[in-house]
Amino acid sequence: MASSSKEVLEVAGREVTVTNPDKVYFPKSGRTKLDVVRYYIAVADGALRGAGGRPMALKRYVNGIEGEAFFQKRAPEKRPDWIETAQLRYPSGRTAEEVVLRDAAQLAWVVNLGCLELHTHSVLAEDVDHPDELRIDLDPVPGVPWAQVVEVAMVARDVLADHGLTGWPKTSGSRGFHVYARIQPNWTFAEVRRAAEGFAREVAHRAPDLATGAWWKEERHGVFVDYNQNAKDHTTASGYSVRPSEEARVSTPLTWDEVPGCDPAAYTMESVQGRLREGIDAWAGIEDSRGDLTALLELAAKHKKQAPAKKGTGRRLPTMPLIEIARAATKDEALEGLERWKARHPTVWPLLEPADVLVDSMRGVNSLWTRIRLNLVHVPEADRPAQEPLEVDYDPFAKWKEMQASGEIPARWRRPEDSVEG
Repeated sequence: MASSSKEVLEVAGREVTVTNPDKVYFPKSGRTKLDVVRYYIAVADGALRGAGGRPMALKRYVNGIEGEAFFQKRAPEKRPDWIETAQLRYPSGRTAEEVVLRDAAQLAWVVNLGCLELHTHSVLAEDVDHPDELRIDLDPVPGVPWAQVVEVAMVARDVLADHGLTGWPKTSGSRGFHVYARIQPNWTFAEVRRAAEGFAREVAHRAPDLATGAWWKEERHGVFVDYNQNAKDHTTASGYSVRPSEEARVSTPLTWDEVPGCDPAAYTMESVQGRLREGIDAWAGIEDSRGDLTALLELAAKHKKQAPAKKGTGRRLPTMPLIEIARAATKDEALEGLERWKARHPTVWPLLEPADVLVDSMRGVNSLWTRIRLNLVHVPEADRPAQEPLEVDYDPFAKWKEMQASGEIPARWRRPEDSVEG
């Protein structure tokens, strides 16, 4: 049972109260909430270099990594008067006052809310309409080895350098890899996303066997160069963020010399603090590297001109033989549904390759849910199972629809964007 005590820490000249400091956040290792708070205080300079001054969504793990996390865009109404906020307007027309971190005390306060990760927008609070950061997520399809992810990261570095930008690499703390580039805040979200898409096409062009810029998940191979992290309402885990893995891995800034031999499992809460004690702060010069997006926008225009014209109108029809298995509130429930499907189709399952199993983390109103689809492209057409009733049929927007029907939500507000991975 978690302790109900409190501990008051002196941080950056302020008193920060840590509630339930002994609550275990990582059950297998026993790391506690207070351990996480102390970690962030220790790495505050590096963490604020990435997250400082940026509006952030609160992804809260109030019951540790085995509990259900939820997103909270709006800053809590009850907060110290020294917590800064900035107002963001979303495509739905809604606005939100989001937390902005400036110092270690504010950082410790937000971690006390259960925020393992620092999910920041790509803008500064002083100008929320013009990104100052280009963000690329290298997302491998299942079965792709880590060495291939690293190889694509090096191609990404070269593409950025060839177009006047400095890439700053970091592990994602999971299977993927991140490369950021600071830019002058002179372009809109649409322009930055367009530049990122052109960048992705160029990486795929230079390394066609290793990488892809294909948007639709079933059409991807190798490492997907995810440019949609630059969409207006997206946030990503910034540098030094703790990820919800049993080892307490950290999304760790690296130097490019470290990238070829890096192992994401080596970067944990403890080892990252050790790096900083040794003076290894890989992104120390990032503020001096702001670049111009013009060359990358010209590259994007070239790739668009070379792309075949789109045909047809209306809702997209999949190009692959897809069936849907489950929509579930949790990943475990979705995977249990997949096991039931496998038991009914024992001759089909062995024909599928790892990349044919599409497990999507989807964003609901204020929490994540899981969708599982199967790509039957490697199953002979005559043997492909038809679409069946879903093993788990969860409606993540049921509460949202109920509120809209009762008039609590104006009909003009569109349903929240639901895909996290694209």
